[in-house]
Amino acid sequence: MNYKRIFLIVLDSFGIGELPDAKDYGDEGSNTFKSIFGSKFFNVNIMKKMGLFNIDGIDFGEKEENTIACYGKAKERSKGKDTTTGHWEMAGIIKDKPSPVFPNGFPKEVIEEFTKVTGRKVLCNKPYSGTEVIKDYGEEHIKTGALIVYTSADSVFQIAAHEECVSVEELYKYCEQAREILKGNYAVGRVIARPFIGEYPNFTRTSNRRDFSLLPPKDTMLNYLQKDKKSVISIGKIAEIFSDSGITEKYHTKDNADGMRRIMKLIEEKSFCGLCFMNLEDFDMLYGHRNDVDGYAKAISEFDKWLGGFIEKLNEEDLLIITADHGCDPATPSTDHSREYIPILAYNKNLVSQNLGTRETYADIGKTVLANFEIENSLPGEILWNIKN
Repeated sequence: MNYKRIFLIVLDSFGIGELPDAKDYGDEGSNTFKSIFGSKFFNVNIMKKMGLFNIDGIDFGEKEENTIACYGKAKERSKGKDTTTGHWEMAGIIKDKPSPVFPNGFPKEVIEEFTKVTGRKVLCNKPYSGTEVIKDYGEEHIKTGALIVYTSADSVFQIAAHEECVSVEELYKYCEQAREILKGNYAVGRVIARPFIGEYPNFTRTSNRRDFSLLPPKDTMLNYLQKDKKSVISIGKIAEIFSDSGITEKYHTKDNADGMRRIMKLIEEKSFCGLCFMNLEDFDMLYGHRNDVDGYAKAISEFDKWLGGFIEKLNEEDLLIITADHGCDPATPSTDHSREYIPILAYNKNLVSQNLGTRETYADIGKTVLANFEIENSLPGEILWNIKN
């Protein structure tokens, strides 16, 4: 059958083992799933029933004899391992070259242009931990009004500012100006606003983070859905990742719990035909990047507990797909994303459970969504299963 509502949930950074080319990215041995499985706080009974441990290549944990969902994993064909690349591929854009990174900070001409258009000087300008950079530069920022600009191993231009010195709206404006500058060879995947509050040394980042992504270079799954008059509802940072392209309705979230509340309310109260696309970012931002194994395990377990109640709300015309966008193994020395397979778990109470095997691209997800709505398209990928069954 075809489904009226599809709920696509991305567990940000929940990779399930290194890709064959992981060594090219310095990620040999990375396995986010296996690392948190070892925590005493790890408990995922619902995803286990769906077939999480039955996915090909998972050599730990207990297999489920009677799985209730379709299960499999997918490779990333695009070059890179960042949020934008992963989500774009899921929606049908495969990037032949990775977005640029700046391990030595941004070039002089970029910083000079940014200073000129914003009227503010710049502090730092090098790769840095987001929590450490405000500790080390926060006081100087408050005294001088200079903006804290930093990057990471990912393709990002991040701007941190204290909310009492630079209003959130003003910080967003600076990010938009940076987005205009960062094109061509400097076209980072995302410009990120990183507001913080507090007094030294107890500065803390707020939930007013905002991402400013590149506009996708061509139509994605979202645009095809929108043109076919289907709803495309964003929860979390999905709208930002796609620069609002193809989005018909959006809800910003403060954290995972807020996202789960919003999608639960949506499934209970809103009748729509189309896609609800949600990203749960805390796994990556709060735990993967901070090498917090137990925190990550607790967060996944909290999601799984919530998932049981969510599945009960699904009706016969609803399809749930759970996946990820890359890895971020909290047990490796690196605090950066890792090049890993992503899981695919697909559930409807009448969908016959099957092993989807190893998919050659994340784009199979978007291809399946469009096939469900019988929307002709030229996007890459193959349908995960026979939609008509």
